[in-house]
Amino acid sequence: MRVTDTTPYQDATLPISARIADLLARMSVEEKVGQMMQLDARDDLEDQVLRMHVGSILHASPERIVRAQELTTQTRLRIPLLVGEDCIHGHSFWEGATIYPTQLGMAASWDADLVERVARATAVEVAATGVHWTFSPVLCIARDLRWGRVGETFGEDPFLIGELASAMVRGYQGEGLTDETAILATAKHFAGYSETQGGRDASEADISQRKLRSWFLPPFERVAREGCGTFMLGYQTIDGVPITVNDWLLNDVLRGEWDYTGTLITDWDNVGRMVWEQKVQPDHAHAAAAAVKAGNDMVMTTPGFFDGALRAIADGLLTETDLDSAVARILRLKFELGLFENPRRPDPERIATAIGAPAHVRLNLEVARRSLVLLRNESGTLPFAGGFTPDAEQRASGGDTSPRRIAVVGPLADDAQTQLGDWAGGSGQAGWLDAQPREMITTVLDGIRKHVPEAWQVEHAPGADILTLQPDPRGDRFDDGQPRPPIVVPAEPDEEMIADAVAVAEQADYVVAVVGDRIELVGEGRSTATLELIGGQNALLDALAATGRPLIVVLVASKPLVLPASARAAHAVIWAANPGMKGGQAVAELLLGLIEPTGRLPISFALHAGQQPTYYNQIRGQHGDRYADLTQEPVWAFGEGLSYTRVEYEDLALEAVNVPPDGAVMAEITIRNAGGRPALETVQTYVSDLVTSASWAEQELKAFRQVRLEPGESQRVRIEIPAAELTIVDAAGRRVVEAGEFELRVGRSSRDERMQRARFTVSA
Repeated sequence: MRVTDTTPYQDATLPISARIADLLARMSVEEKVGQMMQLDARDDLEDQVLRMHVGSILHASPERIVRAQELTTQTRLRIPLLVGEDCIHGHSFWEGATIYPTQLGMAASWDADLVERVARATAVEVAATGVHWTFSPVLCIARDLRWGRVGETFGEDPFLIGELASAMVRGYQGEGLTDETAILATAKHFAGYSETQGGRDASEADISQRKLRSWFLPPFERVAREGCGTFMLGYQTIDGVPITVNDWLLNDVLRGEWDYTGTLITDWDNVGRMVWEQKVQPDHAHAAAAAVKAGNDMVMTTPGFFDGALRAIADGLLTETDLDSAVARILRLKFELGLFENPRRPDPERIATAIGAPAHVRLNLEVARRSLVLLRNESGTLPFAGGFTPDAEQRASGGDTSPRRIAVVGPLADDAQTQLGDWAGGSGQAGWLDAQPREMITTVLDGIRKHVPEAWQVEHAPGADILTLQPDPRGDRFDDGQPRPPIVVPAEPDEEMIADAVAVAEQADYVVAVVGDRIELVGEGRSTATLELIGGQNALLDALAATGRPLIVVLVASKPLVLPASARAAHAVIWAANPGMKGGQAVAELLLGLIEPTGRLPISFALHAGQQPTYYNQIRGQHGDRYADLTQEPVWAFGEGLSYTRVEYEDLALEAVNVPPDGAVMAEITIRNAGGRPALETVQTYVSDLVTSASWAEQELKAFRQVRLEPGESQRVRIEIPAAELTIVDAAGRRVVEAGEFELRVGRSSRDERMQRARFTVSA
């Protein structure tokens, strides 16, 4: 059937539903199957577009985006492509794009508005390049720190995750998909993917439906109601059933209870993995039939789905009409984006002004500053004496202003690409981009050299190597053709390198040791059996501590790592996650007192890997609170973070101690800046349901608010929590508010010993 510009589905004045119906009626079965496929654009584009009628591509270099779009004009129906990419914390694989702190780093800001601005700026850059769809945000709850994808999450708390993920969805999708700067958001990985066995990526998630409803599903429900355009399904199985065909999750909960009408996409080769890895389907025909019947829409990178689905139809495992609901949802996205009228190809003019725009660079620095968490600061070691005042780059009045010597040591002090973290140019997922431009990245060494007073001296020594790599003896590819990560071999401590670093440190007024992990230890398939700093880093820290010089440890790491005693006893410790392109400047500014430390932990730090898990909201009912040889206490807990000033909490008062189930808990508390520097205080409110019908967490975050305080200033902060949010999931799997006594806890962190507390009752 010949297609013209007057064919109904090409008529932009018709309702989208009418256009979908017209187009579906014109499509062959091969074209329908093809629309359900998203394939890797690094492979044979002509075959993908012209033979398989592919509906979407991902991992397309700039040149291949243009080529793929050109090929669609040669197809019979000229259905435009959806172009997807992992734009996780910036436009990950576009040279010169703005790369922000990782999602976990952004979470340390506890600032939903800031996260929304990052997503909006990212969308502007992404949309200009012809990409329509980002596979972000990640809503997984980080629990076992050995898992390789902790850095992609917003941390360990479902409430904080829901707040930040919803903000990110709003930023990506803007005012609506008709806006040419909007891109589709993806909530992933639905659901329970992070509840691993031994921290091993994509392992069976040993998790009940009640546990899913209790903690893992609420953030997803939040973004579903926010209008998130797509959901990505996790790799794993639950109770032996791959998420890809989990009828309860996909149909009873997501499509049923939540009435979600958006589009589902599998993760990488989920359908194929049911055949070659999980071995729950005998071949691609049966796997394709199972995936379609379970309600999947877009099948990511399973080339065998094309022939498999056609074989399934020929063998009676599927009918052609079984495809229609999925194809209709995919077409709806394309019509809502306006791709039939404007395929949104790369726009050179917008690329020139949007990619790495000055406003985005400024935002990147703002986020990097807010992502830093000061974990230790003994005797006011920081900020450096003789640095600058926070108001202007002038010497601090009074005190010792003599020139200082700074030793900047450690293998990550000047490692630009590692500072960016995973999904960022040099992280290996995209073959066309090896790294982001070095001149765009400020390392910690760069930042200190640039920002110290002119008379100060800065010396550098790496001090240690981290790792080397060797090929996996099983081959360099998995069965699906994906590259198999090489094996990490920890580097041995190098006595000469350590001696050089110690020599520099002994002559310094301050020693800044920048340590952490590298990309080879991070990401999909890269979980770690240990949380220790590997290579020569622990030996280096021990030697530096032995000098007696003021030691400041800067941890540039994708996730909380276990620090040696020498680092835990350092004069100061800063966690910088992977702080993005401007991270080194932000760290330097913090050391010098040009900015205030405002970050708070979105995740707890373990003392030992054997303590896993260490998240704060664990279920009550253990035998004590320790192992025989170690307590269960983390080194630093969820919500913790220091300031350069002292903020005091006092006079928590409830408006009413009896709250009806349709009412709200309302309270006020006074916070006062009792120090000499300004503060941005994150007031955290937790609730404990004191007696529950089924086991529950001791306390849960229910609200937080950030308040700016000048020195000496006090503010009365209002807290309001709807009683409807004081829920548990009972033994029958129902989310309910149980009448009874509760305790409101307000303070600086989840384990603030000086928390203000007040009890109230929710009536029946």
